[in-house]
Amino acid sequence: MSDELKKLASVLHAATPEPDDTARKAAIAAAQKSFAQIQGSAKPARPIPEAPKKSAAFWRGLKDMIAQINLKPALYITSCLVVAGAAFVTYQPWGSGGPVVPDVLVQDEMPVVEMAEQSTAAADVRVKIAKPVVGDTKKRKDSIQNQPVAGLTRSSETNVAGQQMRKQAFAPSAPPMMKSEGQALGGFVGAIAPQDYDIIQPAPSLEGGDQFAGEPENPVKTTAESPVSTFSIDVDTASYSYIRNAIMDGHLPDADAVRIEEMVNYFPYDYTAPDISEAPFSTAVSVIQTPWNNDTQLVHIAIQGAKPALDSRPPLNLVFLIDTSGSMQDRNKLPLLKQSFRLLLSELRPTDQVAIVTYAGSAGVVLEPTNASDRKTILASLNRLSAGGSTAGQAGLQQAYALAEQMGSEGEIGRVLLATDGDFNVGISDPDALKKFVEKKRDSGIYLSVFGFGQGNYRDDMMQVLAQNGNGTAAYIDTLAEAQKVLVDQVSGALFPIANDVKIQVEFNPALIAEYRLIGYETRALRREDFNNDKVDAGEIGAGHSVTALYEITPVGSPALRNDALRYAKQAPAALIKVGEMGFVKLRYKNPGEAVSKLLEMPIIQGERIITPEANFAAAIAGFGQLLKGSDYTGAWTLADAATLAQDNKGEDRFGYRAEAIRLMQLAKSLR
Repeated sequence: MSDELKKLASVLHAATPEPDDTARKAAIAAAQKSFAQIQGSAKPARPIPEAPKKSAAFWRGLKDMIAQINLKPALYITSCLVVAGAAFVTYQPWGSGGPVVPDVLVQDEMPVVEMAEQSTAAADVRVKIAKPVVGDTKKRKDSIQNQPVAGLTRSSETNVAGQQMRKQAFAPSAPPMMKSEGQALGGFVGAIAPQDYDIIQPAPSLEGGDQFAGEPENPVKTTAESPVSTFSIDVDTASYSYIRNAIMDGHLPDADAVRIEEMVNYFPYDYTAPDISEAPFSTAVSVIQTPWNNDTQLVHIAIQGAKPALDSRPPLNLVFLIDTSGSMQDRNKLPLLKQSFRLLLSELRPTDQVAIVTYAGSAGVVLEPTNASDRKTILASLNRLSAGGSTAGQAGLQQAYALAEQMGSEGEIGRVLLATDGDFNVGISDPDALKKFVEKKRDSGIYLSVFGFGQGNYRDDMMQVLAQNGNGTAAYIDTLAEAQKVLVDQVSGALFPIANDVKIQVEFNPALIAEYRLIGYETRALRREDFNNDKVDAGEIGAGHSVTALYEITPVGSPALRNDALRYAKQAPAALIKVGEMGFVKLRYKNPGEAVSKLLEMPIIQGERIITPEANFAAAIAGFGQLLKGSDYTGAWTLADAATLAQDNKGEDRFGYRAEAIRLMQLAKSLR
């Protein structure tokens, strides 16, 4: 041990002397000078040298410090601690190659990063250098502008790393990032300079695994060229629940996750009940003012399914097909799934039957068909489930359908209820192949409903394929309250269809309507000839379900027209079309078990504006969805406008779903 270190050791064991302010200031000045010498620059915005390969710089600095200051022995403590801290910053022993510096850093430039004050989410932080000190200012600024700092992206799961990233901002001088996904970046927080950064949301998920179909938004169509629009109805709600989960987690959802029709149809509406002697559902059409454009109008199509008496319903044969792969181990996946299915058991009758099939590396029957009255046995089977292994979704589907076919008998209802995060990685994993598989199985009368759980590797695209082609519904369960809504409050609609293959076709009158666009239903579009083809599959309406569809229409002569008139187009002969008839709506549906469809028709009459809170609330949700999606059609309309319109038309709101939507609009406004 050197003499200097021996002196230091004796000082450390000595009694602490009284503080000397003059000596303290001198020691700090000497430490700063020594620190500048070690760094190689005394400039505030210094270059970042490579970290020392060895610890020699630390001891050399300590020795120089002691040699430079001739103070009372008691001040050695202060001096050494200052140097030790400086050496720790300079020498970062996290790897032999020195500190990892984000790609956006440029020598002599030290950007400062801060999280948005109102946002609780970790954003994709994009750095803007305020005062570059070297090089071509414009060129360097342009090269750095809007480049993300590595590692500072949003986490789509509520995990430790995500919580840390929501609470902290990290300076570029931090220690190197951990390479594994989901780990937070540690380090020292620099001085705050709000003018030096941009916060941009939404950002890609840190995990990057959630996948969506991402269909482009329906375009505006010119009526004279394409007067007919055809689509399949949709009563899925998965998109709204996923969006809610993202916003409550502190970030805006991916635009591809937004399916406006699923947002609108998430809510129950007070539509007129049908006369079941005429049809299993009622249909009404009205025209209202577009909230986001004073020069266009909305055609509001409302369908309300009948609520037949369920006391005499036939027995249910349910197969719970449960994903127990390793990706399902998170608390908001398999544990929530088991709690959710317990709620469903409370709605079953003693004559109903339940079976459980699980799949991970392979599929297996966990519970043979068991009467719902044997609740203890069913719950014990659920409780034994644990997550692990790969995801053999194909094998699970095959075994679940086979078991459902064995359970079924004449007049009974068979259902496969798939609960998963959608990450099939063994067997059939391609959406097109899965589509063909479930298409073959639906002809047997066994429907497939899909319940999605979790984030991080959520395969929404897969869930949509399975539900839409399995004659079932798709829901996303992020809370136990959502499980209550889907599996208890609306279980009749999910399990008891009253109309199959429901299609809508609207023909607009070019003499009155110049342009139109269907809001949402991008994944449900049909060809014009599909409407009359009973072999083409479409959506199902369950008992008590309501369905809402919205068209934005532009009257002839409106300044809101987006397309120029064609030079050689023929003008529509208005005299040959009934005066005041803006369009004509047709619906086709099949009664359950029948192969031939039935037709319903009704006109859209100009001037028949039935302004109801239900139509206006649906418009508010449609506007909300378009804003989340980044639509070009909402103009200067804002999330605050959407919240105001929804609040003014909230209505009775028995379950509080609408009040929750208004809160989400307000939260989304803050996040943006």
